[in-house]
Amino acid sequence: MPLSLGELAPFFTAPTPSNPAFVFDSAAGRYVLLLFMPDDAAAQGAALRALAANQGLFDDETASAFVILRDPGIASGMRDVRGLRWMFDVGGRITQRYGPQAHWLLLDPTLRAMAGAPIESPEPLFARIATLPPPGEHAGTPLTAPVLTAPRIFEPELCQELIARHQADGGRFTGVMRDAGDRTVAVMDDLKKRRDLLIDDPDLVAGITARLERRLFPLIHQALGFTVTRIERFLVSCYDAEDGGVFHPHRDNTTQGTAYRKFAGSVNLNDDFEGGDLRFAEFGPTAYRPPAGGAVVFACGLMHEAMKVTRGRRYAFLPFFYDEAGAGVLAAYQARVAATPQVSA
Repeated sequence: MPLSLGELAPFFTAPTPSNPAFVFDSAAGRYVLLLFMPDDAAAQGAALRALAANQGLFDDETASAFVILRDPGIASGMRDVRGLRWMFDVGGRITQRYGPQAHWLLLDPTLRAMAGAPIESPEPLFARIATLPPPGEHAGTPLTAPVLTAPRIFEPELCQELIARHQADGGRFTGVMRDAGDRTVAVMDDLKKRRDLLIDDPDLVAGITARLERRLFPLIHQALGFTVTRIERFLVSCYDAEDGGVFHPHRDNTTQGTAYRKFAGSVNLNDDFEGGDLRFAEFGPTAYRPPAGGAVVFACGLMHEAMKVTRGRRYAFLPFFYDEAGAGVLAAYQARVAATPQVSA
């Protein structure tokens, strides 16, 4: 059956004419209209004409439209444009998860079902889209992202030491994680422009760990109900305005090799920059910025972005946190990958 009111839409990755692996859940933060195309040619034409007549409603800021196609030939010669994408579902797996019959489905900015319509009568749905409030006001009440802001995690001296180490090394541009078959790999992508430095000095790692255990982990347990037992990566990062430093909307645990991650931490090491704040578009346009030495902690499943730095450099310490259950998930993934020969592209 199609999704009912309030149900979270299944996430998926699918090719489009301009992107071989479009990550659908990155569309959160705006209204999303899904069109699951019928098989009948006449009904297909009617649906596409209705969408074309209302294309002005879709601008990728307030709303986007996605046409789910089991027959890629329908989109022959077409291209993705602002507000409209063609997504190929050749095997029909996406369509089956949403309900096998052709229909229209409107999702709110958290990608939960908001309204639907039969394939032959979308006019009331388009009329509703035309009157929707801005995405940040979709709930009818002010929204706040479920994040923890914690000042006084690192003292100024430690912040300066970590910045100095990054400046002495310069850091390296790093990629993002993507699934490639049965394993997760790092790929370079315009989604992120950031220079990273991995801290491997045992004494410094021990000192950072002690501070997190004493100053941050009790707050995570108190406010978020989670007991941290594992830290992934001691990473100092730099978002530089000259590089166009940014990390566009993404989630941190949606690949096979990152599913064990539970919470992400972002400790600002300085405050003499502009831009660079965190934003959780599913919960409105509010920006979040901890003070220098302070942290923001949030669930890895939340869509978030590090907004573009427009002046100066933002230095940050960016760990992930998990527990023994997560360690089991990671170990199982590593064992499966080790048992599967890697095939070169």
